[in-house]
Amino acid sequence: MAEKTKRIKTTGNETRTAYLFLIPALIGLSVLTYGPLLAVFVLSFFNWRGAMTPSFTGIGNYIRLFSTDPYFLDSLRVTVYFSVIAVIGSMVYSLAVAMLLNRKIPARGFFRSVFYLPYILPAVAVYIGWSWLYESNFGLFNYVLNRLGIHKVNFIADPNLVVPSLALIAVWLSGNLIVIFLAGLQNVPRTYYEAAEIDGAGVWQRFCHVTIPSMTPIIFYNLLMSLVTNLQVVTPALALTGGGPGNSSMFTTYLMYRYAFKSSQLGYASAISFVFFIIVAVFTGLLFATSKDWVFYEGGKE
Repeated sequence: MAEKTKRIKTTGNETRTAYLFLIPALIGLSVLTYGPLLAVFVLSFFNWRGAMTPSFTGIGNYIRLFSTDPYFLDSLRVTVYFSVIAVIGSMVYSLAVAMLLNRKIPARGFFRSVFYLPYILPAVAVYIGWSWLYESNFGLFNYVLNRLGIHKVNFIADPNLVVPSLALIAVWLSGNLIVIFLAGLQNVPRTYYEAAEIDGAGVWQRFCHVTIPSMTPIIFYNLLMSLVTNLQVVTPALALTGGGPGNSSMFTTYLMYRYAFKSSQLGYASAISFVFFIIVAVFTGLLFATSKDWVFYEGGKE
């Protein structure tokens, strides 16, 4: 009994220690995340333009957002369109590259660094560099197309091509996903593959029935991170397109920026921000809800 009591006392000390070390993280979340979010929610009920005194408008900003704003709903469509292409592309690209880098090839460490490097480069510099590749008259891509007898393509000046072109850059920047996939592949037990080979499973069967099920927690994590990141896309519009041509790359986060810092409509921008937060939360919640049916953990879902 004395031993049991001592064990419980030790557990209580560990719990208090854990809470003590969590205090800085909780303070950081409160000051840097929950506090600003609450402030944005409160500001969304005010009309605040630049240096003027904020005036309470109730839900006026939200009514304007869904009834008279000519850009908001289109910006949501463009953002979702970009996210779908970027998320699917980055997941497929990252997993394929990770599987290649997981093989015993010469200079494997060098190639791992090469594919991870784009992720740590300054995003604005990357997009500007790609704009030179996309340039309609002297860009590398159009030079190659011209050599193949194909007429030049206005990658970021064509309303129909600008979003896929920007999404391609986002896919190329997904070096962090490659590293995480690679770590997951190295943790798949080799005995699973050996058992599948003994049963006569081919390469594709081993991929579908061993690699993918074993990697579902990693796939879920990368899918979640990629979804949240790409829904909040803003750098391409800031660095290259300015929301154009037309409004074909007017991402929702860039629309917030325009209203808040170019038009000084801080209250209205806060309303857009809070609604967009709810939309991102809904997408994230749906992903978590559906993950119960396809994410498998070793030893059970618990």
